[in-house]
Amino acid sequence: MNVAIYIYDNAEVLDFSGPFEVFSTASRVCADHEPFNVFLIGETGETVTARAGYSVNPDYGFYNHPPIDLLMVVGGVHTAELKKPQVLDWLRSCASRAQMTTSVCTGAFILAEAGILTDQKVTTHWEDIPDLKRQYPALDVVSGQRWVKDGSIMTSASITAGIDMSLSLVSLLHSLELAEKTAKQMDFVWNR
Repeated sequence: MNVAIYIYDNAEVLDFSGPFEVFSTASRVCADHEPFNVFLIGETGETVTARAGYSVNPDYGFYNHPPIDLLMVVGGVHTAELKKPQVLDWLRSCASRAQMTTSVCTGAFILAEAGILTDQKVTTHWEDIPDLKRQYPALDVVSGQRWVKDGSIMTSASITAGIDMSLSLVSLLHSLELAEKTAKQMDFVWNR
């Protein structure tokens, strides 16, 4: 399964690094095969400067990535992404073909602006819940949950909640056994 994580300038580092670690570790500790091929995508494929000046080299740009089975959009300082028609168009196109579309933290705003999130049950970082409700009133925005699944859409609260959601995705898409083995390998207390 191809797991694509979309990153952009000022993305929150652990929002993409945590899920990346979950899927790559799951593939490493899986006994019989590598169930996940996880990679980072940036708009141009060039270096992205995440929060605090953290430089990241995406594996692909919009123009050269493999097919996407699971699309993840991360949070951070996301407001510039909401104003990029090429990003919103690309996300709509990828989400229409992916088995699942997910977000970490304020990545939910980007998916909502693209029209991928419309009236689903969703969540985001506790601090951003009022803004998400105000900007996208048709969404059923919930608080107090680490992650929420509604059909083929999953959204999570911020930072470490993205790791919890990713472990839940491993459980859903492969097995509970692999998710538990992955969490143990990462020495992470999985909050289900």
